[in-house]
Amino acid sequence: MISLRQLFLNNVAQTSDAPLLLEIEKAEGIYLYDTGGKAYIDLISGISVSNIGHCHPKVVEAIKKQAETYMYLMVYGEYVQSPQVQLAKLLTDQLPANLQQVYYCNSGAEATEGAIKLARKFTGRTEMIHFKGGYHGSTIGALSVIGDEYFKTNYRPLPPGTRCLQYNCEGCLSYITEKTAGVLVEPVQGESGVVPANESWLTALRQKCTETGTLLIFDEIQSGFGRSGSLFAFQQYGVVPDILNLAKGMGGGMPMAAFIASAEIMDVFKNNPYLGHITTFGGHPVCCAAAMASLQILLQEDWIAQVKTKEQLFLKLLQHPAIRAIHHKGLWMALVFKNFEQNKAIIDRCIANGVITDWFLFADNRLRIAPPLIISEAQIEQACTIILQSITEAVGY
Repeated sequence: MISLRQLFLNNVAQTSDAPLLLEIEKAEGIYLYDTGGKAYIDLISGISVSNIGHCHPKVVEAIKKQAETYMYLMVYGEYVQSPQVQLAKLLTDQLPANLQQVYYCNSGAEATEGAIKLARKFTGRTEMIHFKGGYHGSTIGALSVIGDEYFKTNYRPLPPGTRCLQYNCEGCLSYITEKTAGVLVEPVQGESGVVPANESWLTALRQKCTETGTLLIFDEIQSGFGRSGSLFAFQQYGVVPDILNLAKGMGGGMPMAAFIASAEIMDVFKNNPYLGHITTFGGHPVCCAAAMASLQILLQEDWIAQVKTKEQLFLKLLQHPAIRAIHHKGLWMALVFKNFEQNKAIIDRCIANGVITDWFLFADNRLRIAPPLIISEAQIEQACTIILQSITEAVGY
């Protein structure tokens, strides 16, 4: 009989010549369990997806309840669906007054695509500005506004009218003009290895966009839902975007994303053309129910309030001569090593020793740490012990 692993290789499209081939049978809390019963501490949360852990009982219950009520009607059109409406109300209650209407979609890349369309339609302009080291998805439109040539070059020509600027460079903001439709930026860059924006730069960026009538779009696809130590990272800067992109941690493990703007901006999708942006599954009621439960957990329990303390514990424990620096923002860290080869050897040892981690797309010498926010201090100590052991095994000291 052909093994499940071989069927995986035969029939599931691969994006790497060397997949991990871990056969995960169960996930719960911060742990993944393989078919042999081995437990792995998930230190990446499926890339900042499982912020409240795997299979949280309240999320599972919300999914079951909604699935028994209805699973799919039509997510755009004339139906008023309680899961969508209740989630939009709870979400916008946590946001500034100008971020009041939610457009649901399925992934971060879709949120990027929608935000680009919205900015161009609202302003009547075509130029989109983005930043070196920024990552916003893998669709053709999203590729046009990511800031790393390696991932773009073999898919050219890409949609025109984009300009890439240096992140955290105030002098570069002069390129934002009355021709610019939108500026897409991560308040904390993810795939460059956890690089926070400078507060003064983000403030200047907001001012420049306001002066030129340009829409400022914050990509909080990875940084959102408590990862940085506040519900959204921009709340720590006191800078409010015109459009907010969310995904990953939004759905409690279900495919869920959104872009959010004012009613004035969002209204441009109503006419010329009618149904100016549509989706079949965005805002799926079961996903909305899961997202609602996940957001309620973050708001009602104290996981976000614990982030900074847990961040400091990681920083205290992760001391090793091979670690050259640690870039961090809340429970989101990048351990800097000599080069990719050293980092990959350490990652392989971590996984073998029961800790799931990986590297960053645009910073392959940096090891990713982004655990579920529910990780306990004892579990942090256990994970750090394994990481340090793995570093020593990989580098020999």
